[in-house]
Amino acid sequence: MSGKSNMSKRYTAEFKRDAIALVRSSPHRNVTEIARELGVSPEGLRGWVKQAKVDRSAVQLLKKRAKKEARHATHVNHKVAKTVVAVAGGTSHAEGYGGAPAAVLPWKNSGASAHGSRFPATSEHD
Repeated sequence: MSGKSNMSKRYTAEFKRDAIALVRSSPHRNVTEIARELGVSPEGLRGWVKQAKVDRSAVQLLKKRAKKEARHATHVNHKVAKTVVAVAGGTSHAEGYGGAPAAVLPWKNSGASAHGSRFPATSEHD
């Protein structure tokens, strides 16, 4: 009988991260040599390195897609806001009122009177 066991060892995520980092930081050493030093199989270590590369690529792709979606959402929001202002500028919200609220129109005149108010003076005895 051989001295090898059919049961595979379980390694912690930290151990795997350290082993992968060692492989990446040692380009002059081969994986078999590092695996022997760590007491793991070369095939297993190669698998960890390969999976880490796939995982890193997936994370980078997700970040790239998230940035693209954010740019698209900003663009769409800008277009919607411009449309709302354009539509509001050409409509009447109430009888006798012509146009968009001052809050959405470009600033031209604050409408403030000599009394410091944009609302007309009213008589207390109306």
